[in-house]
Amino acid sequence: MIDPVHAFAGLALDRRAEEREDAAWALAQAADPRGRYLLLREDARDGFRALVGAAPDTVLRLLDSRERRALLPQVAATYLGEDAHGPLFALCVSAADGLALAARLAATDLDLRSAGLRLPAFDSGLFAYARALAHWHSRARFCGACGAPLLLVALGHRAHCSNPGCGIDHFPRLDPAIIVIVGWQDRCLLGRQASWQVGRWSTLAGFVEPGESIEDAVRREVHEEAGVRVGACAYHSSQPWPFPAALMLGFVAQADDPSIRVGHELADARWFSAGELVDGLRAGSLSLPPRVSVSRALIAHWLRGRGVDLDALEHTLRAAS
Repeated sequence: MIDPVHAFAGLALDRRAEEREDAAWALAQAADPRGRYLLLREDARDGFRALVGAAPDTVLRLLDSRERRALLPQVAATYLGEDAHGPLFALCVSAADGLALAARLAATDLDLRSAGLRLPAFDSGLFAYARALAHWHSRARFCGACGAPLLLVALGHRAHCSNPGCGIDHFPRLDPAIIVIVGWQDRCLLGRQASWQVGRWSTLAGFVEPGESIEDAVRREVHEEAGVRVGACAYHSSQPWPFPAALMLGFVAQADDPSIRVGHELADARWFSAGELVDGLRAGSLSLPPRVSVSRALIAHWLRGRGVDLDALEHTLRAAS
């Protein structure tokens, strides 16, 4: 079976993880004239936005080495990896500086969710990777054990406690979460939150807790949110979801007991047949998660097993509107 490629996944980049600790190698990367720099602008709502070219050529607007030296020589660069064209780095600037640079370069910027829908796969994946590291950098300032300042080392991929009596190393945070399409006979279980637009439904999801397997997390989360008892479950695919640091682990599961008792996290939960989903989409009374989310991929997978091509259906509906 070919693994599905979700937004932000499948990044064709050599991260060179084993070389990051080599100081001489790190200096060589920083001096490489082929270096390119992804610019991230701090944003109160979106966390970080990436510099992109103005429409219609909407791709990441990477600074070359000359531009970096001229515009941002003092800003620390975080190494991301290399592709066939050389090393890639990320630079973080304030909201005001980012807006000024965008104007100077005749560019604009984009939030990550929009990037997942609009940018080429490599660009959106690189943005997601850089954003996750930038968010960690913004939080990894002091040692959780002794309170001393942390020093970023290994080209930004490790933080070392500056207190010689402590010296603990800290690494980027990653929060595993499950997301699951649950089936019962010819129906699937979807839920909705009170804050969502009317008619929007999605698969159920939640974070894995300490001392818990991901399969146990699937069963616990579905029961807590919808009261449904899940038995068999199988891994489907994963998606990096840096909002700010989740790794979404997608599952397909079967209910042992279809009885629904909605918990406090959901406004509603329902069993849907394939026909009900299709009819709701055609009538405009139902909407599903956007293409950027693994949730939509799980729903599409379930519908495909019942002879419905979600992509083709939505294409037909858009053409008719």
